[in-house]
Amino acid sequence: MHLTRHQTPSGPRWALDGRFLPLSFSLGLLLELPASAIGGLLAVLPATEPAEGALLAPIGPMQEVWAAGVTYLRSREARKVESAVADVYQRVYDAARPELFFKSIGWRVVPHGQPIRIRSDSRWNVPEPEMVLVINANGEIVGYCAGNDMSSRDIEGENPLYLPQAKIYNGSCALGSGIQLSEPEQLSALPMAMEIVRSGTPIFSGESSTARMHRQPAELAAYLVKELTCPQGVFLMTGTGIVPPDTFTLRPGDMVRVMVGEIVLENRVEG
Repeated sequence: MHLTRHQTPSGPRWALDGRFLPLSFSLGLLLELPASAIGGLLAVLPATEPAEGALLAPIGPMQEVWAAGVTYLRSREARKVESAVADVYQRVYDAARPELFFKSIGWRVVPHGQPIRIRSDSRWNVPEPEMVLVINANGEIVGYCAGNDMSSRDIEGENPLYLPQAKIYNGSCALGSGIQLSEPEQLSALPMAMEIVRSGTPIFSGESSTARMHRQPAELAAYLVKELTCPQGVFLMTGTGIVPPDTFTLRPGDMVRVMVGEIVLENRVEG
């Protein structure tokens, strides 16, 4: 089952497998349900009208996006290179407790096809392609989407306490193009890829897999909701295993294409 959110003349509307759900449907209300009940409810909802309209970010305006850091070996290496206190990232990679941080509120999330941004006060900016967990109110993983966790590496590298400024700004979080409802075990070996195109020419491409994660999705979800109530669900970016070379930085006009499983998220870069 695949959920998408579309712009229509009557406002945002959700669709299931390419057909509109009732106007009253809300992702937040769906994520109030236990995982075992979600498929059954969607199966009985009428979904007959073909979905049309531009894709919106597959998240409610007041739902939250959180993120996990240093969950892949490649990410640990990159963060150590950028940082003046490299041992911090080695320690969090090895620690029992993962790094978790707030990334965005739903209304600020950029959808597939709309522009992402780089900070004007940063000289080293990179995209981070990530599998994004969709978690219900009970802390259960019910599906995933693709995400781009835009990062200003020079700002974070100067001091780890600058992480919020490096990670949280207008246009720094993109989700799309829809939510694939899945059992948690189906997320253990999803293929991931990223391509960056500049002036019509590919300048970077990389591949990875969620099988290379140092931490399991269920572990990350459990830590996120340990002392955090999310009554209408929450989204969790799970880190990246694809990092461009240290000499690379994004420029306005670049096109970033992220693929997680069969989901594609594509955004052009603005300054």
